[in-house]
Amino acid sequence: MVLVAKIIVIVVALLHFYFLWLEMFAWTTRGPKVFKKFPKELFEPTKSMAANQGLYNGFLVAGLVWSLLIEDSNWSMNIALFFLGCVVVAGIYGALSVSKKIFYIQGLPALLGIIAFLLSV
Repeated sequence: MVLVAKIIVIVVALLHFYFLWLEMFAWTTRGPKVFKKFPKELFEPTKSMAANQGLYNGFLVAGLVWSLLIEDSNWSMNIALFFLGCVVVAGIYGALSVSKKIFYIQGLPALLGIIAFLLSV
């Protein structure tokens, strides 16, 4: 079950790396294709705000990858649980404030990772 949990951590980290790329480097090019309900004329004026969001996603990626590099299994799991928990909270907030779809894309995979880690104990 630990292997499953670590695979989920990798998937969540890859998702957030994609979010980082999208928000920091492709907001005005790829962003309108991804966020179809967001008015196209607002992508350029919100470019720096999106980049800031992307930076935060990068911190989540860094923490998740760090958790995979820690040799002590208890410490590794605790760090992974912390960052997965942050992702779940962000997913819940996004679902409540923007769209329920955010929870399914962002929060649910992280929640599955938490469950997998807890079942491995």
